[in-house]
Amino acid sequence: MAFHYRVYDNDKPYFVTTTIIDWIDLFIRKNHKLCIVEALEYCQKNKGLEIYAWCLILSHLHMIVRAKEGFNLPDIIRDFKKHTSKQLIKQIIEEPESRREWLLESFRKGASSHPKNKEYRVWQDGYHPVELYTPNFTYQKLNYIHNNPVEEMLVANSWDYMFSSARNYADLNNLLEVTKIF
Repeated sequence: MAFHYRVYDNDKPYFVTTTIIDWIDLFIRKNHKLCIVEALEYCQKNKGLEIYAWCLILSHLHMIVRAKEGFNLPDIIRDFKKHTSKQLIKQIIEEPESRREWLLESFRKGASSHPKNKEYRVWQDGYHPVELYTPNFTYQKLNYIHNNPVEEMLVANSWDYMFSSARNYADLNNLLEVTKIF
């Protein structure tokens, strides 16, 4: 029997990953990364998203999150992806972007084979929620998230990467407030 990624208990924290179609390295530009940070902050303040950890890497976003009482994690993630898709496409069209034609063509191609998207498809379907059921498993995922930029050789130390909660856990200036899980 295949494992199905699904949120079974909204009160529990989940490790989630959302990825740009075809693993396109969209997040090499500051404006695209800040778009994601602003959307996450909005979701925290207005949609009931509680973030324990996050890291925005070149083509994907890892997080440990949960929905606050009265909110639904699948709905939050759906709205986040829908909003950021529109904002990212708008940035690609309106702001300086050397890969504009290629990116737009790639996102058009992604939409052509997907019944829900009309013009552009930025994110892959799903977000692969995995419930964090033990402290050890949670700690393992937290380290995985924070070490992503180190593994990609973007920084030498996880806390040096601005687009990650590793800075929060190291008590450094950060871009997005989180609730520390440990």
